[in-house]
Amino acid sequence: MAIPGAAREVLSLRALNRATLARQMLLERRRLTATQAVERLAGLQAQAPNPPYVGLWSRIEGFRREQLTEALRKRRIVRMSTLRATLHLMTAQDALAWRPLLEPVHQRGLLGSNHKKELEGLDRAAVVAAGRALLDEKPRTGAELGQALGLQWTGREPASLAALIRNNLPLVHLPPAGTWNSHQNAVLQPLGDWLGEAADAPPATQDDLLLRYLAAFGPATLADAGAWSGLTGWKAVAERLRPRLRVFAGEDGQELFDLPRAPRPDPDTPAPPRFVAEWDNLLLSHADRGRVLSESHRPRVFTINGIVRGTVLLDGFVAGVWKIERAKNGTATVVLEAFTHWSKADRAGVEKEALDLLAFCSDGEGERHAVRMA
Repeated sequence: MAIPGAAREVLSLRALNRATLARQMLLERRRLTATQAVERLAGLQAQAPNPPYVGLWSRIEGFRREQLTEALRKRRIVRMSTLRATLHLMTAQDALAWRPLLEPVHQRGLLGSNHKKELEGLDRAAVVAAGRALLDEKPRTGAELGQALGLQWTGREPASLAALIRNNLPLVHLPPAGTWNSHQNAVLQPLGDWLGEAADAPPATQDDLLLRYLAAFGPATLADAGAWSGLTGWKAVAERLRPRLRVFAGEDGQELFDLPRAPRPDPDTPAPPRFVAEWDNLLLSHADRGRVLSESHRPRVFTINGIVRGTVLLDGFVAGVWKIERAKNGTATVVLEAFTHWSKADRAGVEKEALDLLAFCSDGEGERHAVRMA
């Protein structure tokens, strides 16, 4: 606990980097199940099916794709809209506890979307009730849901009617949606129906959420917590929790909140080369991404069409991007684009990790693997 009137300890950029990487399991892979890792990470963004698998491979010792697929099929992990009103993989218990708290984020997202005009003047409660009734009959895709609602609300855009339901009901993307290489339209079912008797978890408070956030991404500012969750009102939360938290200062003087016993490694702790998946929350959970990503590199990672590219970490910071290209001759190649100078040792470490990644992502025996610089 800080001594009243004493100067706060200042955390350098490297100290923030190493603390975040330690909690994100990117300094050292851990021996955990997929469910344990997803819980520790406070969810994985899952806009596309394969990146969460790569995200867990980068963090779990000996991770195999079937471990996550099994957790999804056995309903230990679910894919649904949660943080920032974006698709995430969450543990079933976290999804149950957090989704009600994130309702304002979904409502705000709907109002800020291109569906707003289509929904004006609509009895939204009636549409949501009708949507729930349709989903009680059977799980449906978003398109099927919109078409069925369009029969009752003629003249309204079916896609907008479906969006209203998705933003008002906690809907799970049923497997195989969200599993490796699965790109078909997701079939949707209310979370409680999917989990059945397991659908029993006390609702979380925003205080609970801040503690979980700091455990996964701290030390952090209140603006960082807002960027991660999409929620507002963090100042009051921090004041309630202040006696339980440790408060540092950043190099810019901002307050950084943290859990007293959370890991804060020495800033000179070695950070091995790591491949970070597309849309990884490592890059999406702070208002100031400088602890892992230089502002000068940001436009090369966050594209104008909304893609967050897969990145390469060297010495803990984004030093390039990566992608996998597959040729008709059966060769899979990791293509690397460096943002900084890579030493011979850096390149060797990255190439080894790239070949390991290709082995993890391989879809068949006999596939040839290669690594090249763009």
